Amino acid sequence: MNKSFQHVALIPDGNRRWAKKKGLPSMIGHEKGSSAFEQILEKSLELKIPYLTFWGLSLDNVLKRSKTEISYIYKIIESQFQKMILDSRIYENKVKVVVLGRYQEYFPEKTKKIIAEIVEKTKNHNHYHLTFLLAYNGTDEMIDCCQKIKQSKEKNITEKTIKNNLWTKNLPSVDLIIRTGSEDDPHLSAGFMMWDSAYAQLYFTKTFFPDFKKKEFEKCILDYFERQRRKGS
Repeated sequence: MNKSFQHVALIPDGNRRWAKKKGLPSMIGHEKGSSAFEQILEKSLELKIPYLTFWGLSLDNVLKRSKTEISYIYKIIESQFQKMILDSRIYENKVKVVVLGRYQEYFPEKTKKIIAEIVEKTKNHNHYHLTFLLAYNGTDEMIDCCQKIKQSKEKNITEKTIKNNLWTKNLPSVDLIIRTGSEDDPHLSAGFMMWDSAYAQLYFTKTFFPDFKKKEFEKCILDYFERQRRKGS
């Protein structure tokens, strides 16, 4: 992997639409999305991508969707993290798992306990970095950042000041954002990683996330390397 290419962020859209198209309950779409994530993790390790960030659940989802659906999603997340605790690839590849967002305020205690376990077990890993955004909105992150700076009474506010007060302060800038299931409606949501994505390339797929597999993920990465990046020059 090119040394200048470090960080891929994935917005997995289309679980519910995938299920609706097949006449299935939305919960099945979320289950299939979880399976798709496992393939993306495997391919990202094969491609030696140092940082992979996965937007597992937005704060808007938590607050606006039905309690039945969100409770089911919590169970899927719990199951996914339990699998990672037992996944030998996490330990063989020294993958550090980090979780950011307001999940501590909303998730069930059992789910939070399992998340805490994988975070603790991998805290000293440093070869690969797998970040989950749970109960996360980018606008929420920026408001929290501004409040921290205000409380610090910092007078000389620089780019470094802002970065150091973000939840994502330990992550490098995002090189590529992939959003699935949105080719016909290309957009970001809720200020997704707005500071870290200032120079990010964007890739929107037609494929709903449950059908987003290794081959298409690799295609997105290869497309990135075919683009000419100017960064304002």
